[in-house]
This record gives sequence, structure tokens and C-alpha cells, in this order.
Amino acid sequence: MTDEVEELFLTPGERARGVGVDSVMFTMDWTGEDHPGGLAAFAADRVRAFGAEPTGVDTEAVDRVAVDRTAENDPTLRRGDLPVRRLDHLAAVLAELGFTLAVWDDGTDTYELLVAPTGEREPTGLLYRGLPVRPWGSEPEAALVSLNCPNCAQMLVWELPPTETLADEHCDCGTVLFDATGSPLPGVTLHD
Repeated sequence: MTDEVEELFLTPGERARGVGVDSVMFTMDWTGEDHPGGLAAFAADRVRAFGAEPTGVDTEAVDRVAVDRTAENDPTLRRGDLPVRRLDHLAAVLAELGFTLAVWDDGTDTYELLVAPTGEREPTGLLYRGLPVRPWGSEPEAALVSLNCPNCAQMLVWELPPTETLADEHCDCGTVLFDATGSPLPGVTLHD
């Protein structure tokens, strides 16, 4: 499926030059950009690479959303929420321009982002290096659940398809972690 990812996220010229998908991917930590304006600049560059004008995809527009939704204006805003709101806004702006903001779910707490023109094929059901690539805002194919056992402190991680739960799951030490409905038992704290 790497060929399909390259077909969607690289321009014909980039493919002809042997440019890799990694070089057109923007990495952003869950807490935000390393350099302010980097996300908007990345998206604008990718839109231009595909021959379109990145109207509304600029640092000022993306930052305006951030300013409008600061903790002062939204007391429910927690660390890590602002980057998600920026990505939501950027995905909407890109959609209006005929592009899709996609994320490569590499299993870490970073956002690995790609931009593709929206055309005959949406970036769904794709894999890159064996991991899913999906449009931003769509449901992940699997949820990552992690915790430390309250009894032995062993870190446990599960990757669950949407149809599965952790009902009656327990640690190797024997400690039961989830009830019959898949809800964590008292004393079990899931990692964010």
C-alpha cells in the first residue's frame, strides 16, 4: 500500500525524482508545533506543490483560531487541546480548497501529517510502513490503550479495533484490570 500512499501524497514530479513520503510529512508533538507557524507553512507548501493557491492556509489564520480558543476564553482547554483545534481548523480550510489533511497513525503521541488533493480517491484504508493513514478527524481503525498495573507497575498496552473491549482483562501478575463491560476497575488509571 506504500505505492498508493505515494500516489496520493506525492506530486507526479516528486514521484519521478524518487522523493519519499517521509520528506513531505510534517511531524508535530501532541503539545504543539516546535516553531510557531510551521504547521500552516507546511500545509501551504503542500497545496502549492500540487499547483493550487493556499488561500486561507497561512500562519495568521491558523493562529487566529488559537487565540480565539485560549484557556482565557475556554476554561475547559487542557494541554494538548490547542493543537487538535488547530488541526481541525486546518483540515476544514484544506477541505474547502479541495485537499485532505491526513494523519499517519504511527502509535506515538506525535501527529505525522500529510496533505493530498481530494479527488477520485479519499485516503482511507491505506497503510504506510504497515500502519494506517487516515483523514484527520476520522475515527482511527484501532484505539491504543495503555496503563500501569496498580499491583506490579508493569506497563500494559493494547491496540483495540473499534468493535473490541478489554472486558475482564487482567495483568500477567493476575490483577484484574477491567470489569465485564470493559470499564477500568477502581485503582486502574489509563494513560492519556
